Amino acid sequence: MRNSVCEPSKTFNMTVYSDKLDKALAGASMENKTVIIAIVNKAYVEGNKPMLDIFLDGFWLGEGTEDLIKHLLIVAMDQTSYRRCKFLGLHCYKLQTDGVDFVGEKLYMSKDFINMMWQRTGFLGDVLKRGYSFIFTDTDVLWLRNPFANLSHNKSIDLQISTDSFNGDQWSEANPINTGFYMIRSNNKTIALLDKWYAKKDNSTGLKEQDVLQNLIHEGGFRDLGLKVRFLDTVYFSGFCQNSKDVRTVVTVHSNCCRRISAKMADLTAVIHDWKRFMSLTANQTLRFQWTPHDNCRDSWLN
Repeated sequence: MRNSVCEPSKTFNMTVYSDKLDKALAGASMENKTVIIAIVNKAYVEGNKPMLDIFLDGFWLGEGTEDLIKHLLIVAMDQTSYRRCKFLGLHCYKLQTDGVDFVGEKLYMSKDFINMMWQRTGFLGDVLKRGYSFIFTDTDVLWLRNPFANLSHNKSIDLQISTDSFNGDQWSEANPINTGFYMIRSNNKTIALLDKWYAKKDNSTGLKEQDVLQNLIHEGGFRDLGLKVRFLDTVYFSGFCQNSKDVRTVVTVHSNCCRRISAKMADLTAVIHDWKRFMSLTANQTLRFQWTPHDNCRDSWLN
């Protein structure tokens, strides 16, 4: 009988995730448990050049933004957008929407639009409770430069949120907020904020979640929770409501103040062309640079 030699057993380190969302968040996370989150539905992924593709163009063409794609988690509200996300090789998660139809375009301030915004708020509160900080971004926000260079890394700041127009004071609660782009740290105060915000859903008929949060601010909700909140300057975090005055410093461009997806896509495509034009200019020529007027978004309010 031959002597058998027992080889030493190999040890495998295997991470066990509690569910699919934990796995998706871990896959997209930076080392400090920060992720970038965007939410899409079918209306944002269909067509020859859908909104999701335009959104990704910003990352590919922006300064210092390409590597951020590996930390981007696309949250799909239907099977079509989930399949498109997987096809693009992104980090993807399919949100369970309890039988509610979030497939087609939800016209600004329609009942379905408001419901979809609340579904989003509830989901983001869950992300905070899992210990992840995040930048939430609408897909109609073009990232032309890496925003982390202009976001404060001071850990005492709980929330940094974009504005439709900036009043010159980054700490002023009088700034009109826009929930289409914000960075929030996961802690007990921010978790309490999202819970308090979401709890107002059923008593805020006809108001979108952004309006409810704005009202919370005016009622002293941030101060009551001890939150330190920074309101972002539109020179850097700009939008169609208030263009950045300096293309040499602009970080993001949001197609806010716009009613239809088709109008957003047309005018954001013009922004992409403007950006390419800017990148080809000499330093002296950039002084005369102007954005193309957002005519499609302006006209979207006429019908």
